[in-house]
Amino acid sequence: MSDKIKMPNPIVEMDGDEMTRIMWKMIKDILLLPYIELNTDYYDLGLVHRNETLDQVTIDAAEATKKHGVAVKCATITPNADRVKEYNLSKMWKSPNGTIRAILDGTVFRTPIVVKGITPFIPTWEKPITIARHAYGDIYKNSEMTVEADCKAELVVTDKNGNETRQLIHEFTSPGIIQGVHNIDKSIASFARTCFNYALDVKKDIWFASKDTISKKYDHRFKDIFNEIYANEYKDKFEAAGIEYFYTLIDDAVARVVRSKGGYIWACKNYDGDVMSDMVATSFGSLGLMSSVLVSPDGVYEYEAAHGTVQRHYYKYLKGETTSSNSVATIFAWTGALRKRGELDNVQDLISFADKLEKATIQTIEDGIMTGDLIPLSSLENKQKADTETFLIEINNRLQKLL
Repeated sequence: MSDKIKMPNPIVEMDGDEMTRIMWKMIKDILLLPYIELNTDYYDLGLVHRNETLDQVTIDAAEATKKHGVAVKCATITPNADRVKEYNLSKMWKSPNGTIRAILDGTVFRTPIVVKGITPFIPTWEKPITIARHAYGDIYKNSEMTVEADCKAELVVTDKNGNETRQLIHEFTSPGIIQGVHNIDKSIASFARTCFNYALDVKKDIWFASKDTISKKYDHRFKDIFNEIYANEYKDKFEAAGIEYFYTLIDDAVARVVRSKGGYIWACKNYDGDVMSDMVATSFGSLGLMSSVLVSPDGVYEYEAAHGTVQRHYYKYLKGETTSSNSVATIFAWTGALRKRGELDNVQDLISFADKLEKATIQTIEDGIMTGDLIPLSSLENKQKADTETFLIEINNRLQKLL
């Protein structure tokens, strides 16, 4: 290519941690910068910088995403006690993803990247299953306490006039723990509408599942809001599109999913979606082959990989050892963001580039060149394990031919 593709408007770029941060730079250097005049509004969400800014950088990145409409995010560390010591943190910072999701009030859609030679562990699955994960509240915005023996825990709600409504949680005769979770009707309604809009966009059936038989107020609220919005706003549109929406209990949904052929969207509450997206990704092959996008009700998009920071490989990398880290999901985060930017700005070259980079990535694996995690999953006869950088170079070789 003689002229690089120009981007009139930026995408928000959120850098991350550990091995994914190393891959992030490699992807830019090998696959993006030679072809695109990359226009990004950059934020360093690495744990060191989050700590230095008291996590303000995460909030700034989310606000910038609202402004520009499209973002791409590298995997980041959510610190536990060990990480606090390792990085000498001033506190145990919350999940950046949780913070960004709360600010954008978005829904996360995660879909497996299907390649020939990697057969799902569930043999009936013929088409990808998209998990739609509510991205606000529940345990990700929780309050929790340890409780001593001989204490009474109550749920207390105080109205604007100072009047209290109380409900007993538990009388503790021995030490224990309590947790308070919440959600808001506005966010649940946004979740429902985003799911229904996405289903219409991709022409797929959508299921929603919760546990309203046990959680008769909390989960039932989700069910009622979904049903009401569907009946009043989407039923006719769905019938015209030839797709359907139905509600089922979460345990019934699991049974249905395992027996299904795939090809639909499964909408879940926040924690359910967190767990089930990993289950679906692993069953289809690998978390490294899972695309993820956060969509807000007002049409803001944030693309990321569904997996973590690949800590084990990072420690090997620091020792100078060769790694074979799977960059596919991170590449697809970039292609998703570049394609969406191209669609919003009507830059056809950017859309075409994203399509060809995805094609080159899948073609590389289907040609038998893949990272170590995919070798045992692939049924191809002639397989070749590539190290982290070589895999990207091989993709680039195929990309150049497509361009």
